[in-house]
Amino acid sequence: MTKVLIIEDDKVLKENIAELLELLKYDVVTASDGKEGLTLAKSIHPDIIVCDIMMPKMDGYEVLDNLSKNKQTKYIPFIFLSAKTEHQDIRKGMNMGADDYITKPFTEDELVSAIKSRLAKAAILEDRRNLGHASIEEEDELRSLNDLKNFFDDYGEIFKYKKNDIIYHEGDHSNYIYLITQGAVKSHKLDEYGKELVTGLFKEDDLFGYTSFTHNLPHRETATAIKKTELRGVSILQLSQILSDNHKVAIELLDLLTDDLSNIKEQLLQMAYSSVNKKTADTIIQFAEKINRKPEDPIKISRHDLASVAGVATETFIRTLTNFKKEGIIKTEGRNIVVMDLERLKEIQ
Repeated sequence: MTKVLIIEDDKVLKENIAELLELLKYDVVTASDGKEGLTLAKSIHPDIIVCDIMMPKMDGYEVLDNLSKNKQTKYIPFIFLSAKTEHQDIRKGMNMGADDYITKPFTEDELVSAIKSRLAKAAILEDRRNLGHASIEEEDELRSLNDLKNFFDDYGEIFKYKKNDIIYHEGDHSNYIYLITQGAVKSHKLDEYGKELVTGLFKEDDLFGYTSFTHNLPHRETATAIKKTELRGVSILQLSQILSDNHKVAIELLDLLTDDLSNIKEQLLQMAYSSVNKKTADTIIQFAEKINRKPEDPIKISRHDLASVAGVATETFIRTLTNFKKEGIIKTEGRNIVVMDLERLKEIQ
């Protein structure tokens, strides 16, 4: 009989879960706090553990940490059960090695399904370990954003574009999420007056095109190759399955979205309150960091694109560049801009 250890300080919830699982013919053992649960786990070696996070004496994170360091308990499937729904809380638990995370309130089906799937996975991995394939779990599971990018590299469809080629138009359906393996990409929109606004800059090893990670929704902006560019694309349907099977990767993608939103907010504040000189300087630095391997390499991009990111008129932007050139901060080589004094550029207010 499959043995389930429930570690939960809410007496009513603990008893309800135990009753449900006993009706389904599981052998259920319960603990009222983390310390008691850890002792039981080490003594009875359950087949799976369902554990709350916020508990007296020892919280769920400490329980998992202790079990992970013990050779006899490190492979026991571990499911967090908690009302904490902030993604940083989920990320902490999954990064520590939890197999799943169920948020309260939950349905009976959600709990039972999670237990069955994690028991099945644990049984498969145990068989493989017994055959000498100790690392197979790490090969099958994507554990980080870097693993996901490697997946794009290995299995993504290849797309190649010349400079100024359109990758997708605003309104096109988002069939793919892309990883840039070579080159650089800008995303942009047109305002009601036909003026272009650059909404994002993406360099090698950046992911872009994610209007949604689970649905084929229309793109809300246009994407264009800034220079010769090569991409790896994974379909929305395939990515959706990957995120469903690999929660740690899903959490890191949430962090990526959060960072993107923070960057957009900062850009809007800069456009609203910075001087023309600072807007121009910050934009040059931003492009240099995004599309160059080294900041001092030439910036091969139109003055119009630079001005649209800075949020100033192209004519004003060009006048400011002329002043920077006179001061020796930059120089121009044809249509290209070369940063001569990065530190002075960063100090401009």
